[in-house]
Amino acid sequence: MLNVLRKTRNRDAARRLHAAIVARAREPVFFRDFAVADTLDGRFDLIVLHAWLVFDRLRAAGLNDLSQALMDTLFVNFDEGLRDLGAGDMGMGRRMKTLADAFYGRLAAYDAATDGDGMRAALVRNLYRGEEPDCAAAIARYGMEIKERLSKADLSEGQLDFGPLP
Repeated sequence: MLNVLRKTRNRDAARRLHAAIVARAREPVFFRDFAVADTLDGRFDLIVLHAWLVFDRLRAAGLNDLSQALMDTLFVNFDEGLRDLGAGDMGMGRRMKTLADAFYGRLAAYDAATDGDGMRAALVRNLYRGEEPDCAAAIARYGMEIKERLSKADLSEGQLDFGPLP
């Protein structure tokens, strides 16, 4: 019984975290002021960036079950998004594998970024597809500031405040 309650609590918390991640990633400021392409790729990359910030905190807090619940929620929503765009069952496994490879590759790149310069380089490669806009350093600072802010946050109940927009 307790296991069922824990899973339900984690699933609900993961849904709240997911909603906060997607809401932040959809903020117009990223597309308008930070040169992120308003495309499927650009939106995906913003979701991954904000998800990485949350996963980093969950890992540090030892909230592995919640982290897994969030991962499951993200990928169910990625699957639903692809289906909404018209992807059928044929080839869906291939599409999801490609998406998962991109997702985990970006998480690894952001994990390897230990300072603002490393984060800027990772963002240029992933978010900006190799082209470095003038605002790349600013969005890297934003990522590092949010990482620091979240290092003090308790995400166990799914309450997430990224703080002010860049």
